[in-house]
Formats: sequence, structure tokens, C-alpha cells
Amino acid sequence: MKFKKSLGQNLLLDKNIIKKILSLISLKNKHVIEIGAGTGNLSTEILKLMPKKLICIEKDKTFAKNLKIFFQNEKNLTIVNGDILKLNLKKMISDETVIIGNLPYNISTQILLKFIRFYPWPPKYKRLIFMFQKEVGEKIIASLGDKNYSRLSIITKYRLKILNFFYVSKNCFLPKPKVDSMVIEMQPITRKDINFKSIKSLEYITNIFFSNRRKMINKTFKKLKIDNEKFLEEHSIELSLRPEKLSEDLFYKITEYYEKNN
Repeated sequence: MKFKKSLGQNLLLDKNIIKKILSLISLKNKHVIEIGAGTGNLSTEILKLMPKKLICIEKDKTFAKNLKIFFQNEKNLTIVNGDILKLNLKKMISDETVIIGNLPYNISTQILLKFIRFYPWPPKYKRLIFMFQKEVGEKIIASLGDKNYSRLSIITKYRLKILNFFYVSKNCFLPKPKVDSMVIEMQPITRKDINFKSIKSLEYITNIFFSNRRKMINKTFKKLKIDNEKFLEEHSIELSLRPEKLSEDLFYKITEYYEKNN
């Protein structure tokens, strides 16, 4: 079997890890979407849990073709041969859908952002259970004060609650990747206390702050034309701090203020 490095193909073989992933949530009578079905190792175990419908998305034509043959007698399974970043997912997602994926490392952040950018919000999907490269996973779950705290932590936590996570050894895959992985279970949330219209605004604000990560935030505030003394005092913002010293909620408040005044 040939694996394509360009598609980030690392198949999860360890049955214990597959069972651990699928024990996170009941899939009985649920709509399930699996991203990157590969050779169907995870799909086979999902089907045993009696989902209402399973949609497997696989970009590799050969894998998709083999999956169609392997699962030809499964009535409630659909194989979609396509690029997850280009597909119209809204048509596939119904209420309470659970989305599971051993994501290709090279596009895992882009896939996560695609689900975070869903409009309107809240989305119809109920859970995301994704496997990331360990380094990316640690950025997603990081909080203020953690060395991995980053834009990704801030953007993810605005719309998704981290419910569970666990590490997966590189020895559980074929071909064996160079790094370990992390499975993260996330649930969509709606924040009533923050009121900015577009997630793109938060992406823009965090990008400007974190592209000057080592510099004090006073210059970034000047660049954004946020010089309202009352706003700075109200949120106890010290302009001598660096971006990684600002809390997630503070970034949300800055984004809210920026949207209202620009």
C-alpha cells in the first residue's frame, strides 16, 4: 500500500486508541461524519456502534474507491471523495452531528478553523473529536500562563469548549510519524457576554498582536487606534505587557471594542 506524504496519510491502527476515541460520546442513532477515513479502520468500529448515518470523507481516490467496495453492503454509509477544505459541509451536517477525524497534520489547523468559522452560529454539529499533531493540540488547549498559549488557543476557546483530551503515541500509526498526537473533544458554545459580529475580527486582532509577540502591546494599540483611556482603565490593560500576558477574555473585549469603533 502506498501512502501519500502530501496528504499527510498516517493510518491509526491501534484498536485500543480507536475504542478510547469512540468511548468519548455515544454514537447510537447519531449522524456521524468521519474526516480522512483512510482504509476504514475507524469507520468499521463506528458502524458497530449503530449510528443513524455515517458519512466518510476521503480525499485520496484510491482509498475512497476501496472504501466503496469494502462497505458496499452498508446502507447507512456514504463515501465522499473530496477535499474537506473545499466541501460544503453545511449540506452534510444535521442536528446533533458528531464529527470525528484523524486529521492530516499539514491542514489540521485549517480544518479546525473551517468548523470555527461556521455561520450562522451556533452550528448544527454537536461535537468535534479530532486528532492533531501533539504540538498543535497543545496550542489549542493552552490557557493564559502556558508556554503554548497562542492565537489558536484564543480563537478556538471563543467558540469551542475543550471537554477531553489525551495523547497518542506515534507507534500507533502506519507509516509511523515523527511526532506524537493528541485527541481533543470539543463542543460548540455561545458566549452571551461578548458581542462582536465576525470571528474574522478576532482572527485579525490576534494576528496583529501575535505577529509582534515579543514587543510591548502599546504599539499594537496605537496601530489599531485604540487609545480610549476609559476602555484601558476599565479592563486594567497595562500597555507595557506582551501579547501572551493578555487573557482570552481580554482579547474578546478588545475585538468587541475594535468592531464598534471601526
